[in-house]
Amino acid sequence: MFPKVVQVIPMENYSVYVYFEDGKIVCYDMTQMIEKEVFRPLKDITVFKEACTVMNDTLAWDIGGNRDNTNCLDIDPDTLYELPFVNEQIA
Repeated sequence: MFPKVVQVIPMENYSVYVYFEDGKIVCYDMTQMIEKEVFRPLKDITVFKEACTVMNDTLAWDIGGNRDNTNCLDIDPDTLYELPFVNEQIA
């Protein structure tokens, strides 16, 4: 099975709630990843939240704002799916 992300909700603390088509919800913590050179643009919380989207059926950031699937920052959906299930904390 190929896990497919259908929705993402970025939070103020550099985490993202990731929703899969089978109903699984995980919370991905980006605090360590944003220290890596490739993800450094995401240190700006406004960019982190506004560019966060679903592309290529996974969590991604559309930094250029042009919805180009070949030019985005994304996280492997298998990596996300292996995270433990969480209960949604959004009110």
